[in-house]
Amino acid sequence: MSNNPIIALGADHGGYPLKEAIKTFLQKDGYEVIDCGTNSTKAVDYPVFAAKVAQKVARGTARFGVIVDGAGIGSSMAANKIPGVRAALCYDLSSANNAREHNDANVLTLGSGLIGVTLATQIVQKFITTECTAERHLKRVRMIDDLQPPEGNTETMETMTKTKDQSLTALSDQDILKIAERVGQLVQTSSGTTIEPQPATGDHNHQDSDMVCHCGVCVEREPDTYRKFMDFGVERLGLHDGTGAASVPEDIARCIDHTVLKPDATVDDIKTLCAEADEFQFATVCISPSYVPLAAKELAGSKVKVCTVVGFPSGVHHPEIKAMETRRAIRDGAKEIDMVINVGALKSGNDELVYRDIRAVCEACEDGGVISKVIIEAALLTDDEKVRACTLAKKARADFVKTSTGFGPHGATAADVALMSKTVANTGIGVKAAGGIRSLEDAQNMIKAGATRIGASAGIAIMKKARSITVSN
Repeated sequence: MSNNPIIALGADHGGYPLKEAIKTFLQKDGYEVIDCGTNSTKAVDYPVFAAKVAQKVARGTARFGVIVDGAGIGSSMAANKIPGVRAALCYDLSSANNAREHNDANVLTLGSGLIGVTLATQIVQKFITTECTAERHLKRVRMIDDLQPPEGNTETMETMTKTKDQSLTALSDQDILKIAERVGQLVQTSSGTTIEPQPATGDHNHQDSDMVCHCGVCVEREPDTYRKFMDFGVERLGLHDGTGAASVPEDIARCIDHTVLKPDATVDDIKTLCAEADEFQFATVCISPSYVPLAAKELAGSKVKVCTVVGFPSGVHHPEIKAMETRRAIRDGAKEIDMVINVGALKSGNDELVYRDIRAVCEACEDGGVISKVIIEAALLTDDEKVRACTLAKKARADFVKTSTGFGPHGATAADVALMSKTVANTGIGVKAAGGIRSLEDAQNMIKAGATRIGASAGIAIMKKARSITVSN
């Protein structure tokens, strides 16, 4: 008779294949497994199976529970509704160790769209073999358990709903208007566009303005050069290598990504970049992942956001590594993520891997509430491969597709942008042209082809042009 603890195991249809792999792994290691289903890839509801596993743990039938769905988030929420259960979503060995050692978690949830079989089995093993023994941690676990409602609480959903309805009816019209205005300030579109609230009174009307800037800034006066860009629908301009910051017109600044991605960038370079971005109130700074904490610290309290790159510049990293890199960047303060696809996998016909690669990053971005951009490195692809790459990004629910890293054989072409724009048309996905854009004419051609953001030297070109003209009245 094995002394190993009994494990309750469950999954929805998306997590079924990974659940089966984990089951085989556990049984091979001598663990007794209670399989709570599901038993096929036929669509089911994850809360049902999460509850089954959680109840086995809560009743003491199983020592631990493991639940797998697409992201692991919903199952964690469902399992934690069962008294006595402390479910934790884990995506690497560190989070699994912490969940057990610090929180005495007894149910593990995993996202099959985020991690592969090898990492999943390592996480499971770490989870079920780590103990919570330090008194300071045990005390806090007891505090968590004390937060559960007392047994016998008979408040019904009907009673709760009635109470909420009564609370809403107590709001005055003025209260509701204030709430609506605040919601308007917080709402963002799928492309990262801020919706500006309209004042309740006053004579300003956005529709009557000379220009509405889709990056969230509404201005009535624009430099003539910039108006040409905006008339075509561009949302964001890239200002690269930290140059050209001086004399930036205020109305242009909020549409610029201030970028340094050169491998020899120093701490001082990043600090200078952030200082310039804060001074001129640029939209973002785009820097390498290791500099995200520094940039976030330098821009604390500023409206300037931090953008970083993942799997950069080759894109050949494992999907789970890209996902972890994304989550780490988000924890460090990144608000936009530019990931590079696995070009070799795409050219080899392994679309499933490319989709999983993109989806892992997009899901991490969704969890963190940040913008995802997928760099396809178009210069290395045939037209068919470009379409497949954009289709996979669309399926993975990315916010943008982007032409280039700037480190490939060449950058964006108008033909690439047109093809990409056609592929993602009517989906809400934006197209960013980057690399090889060296003049105002180049940038205009990209925008005409369908780009909604442009990067590389276009930002510098427009700054130079902007310095030579006056603001229109």
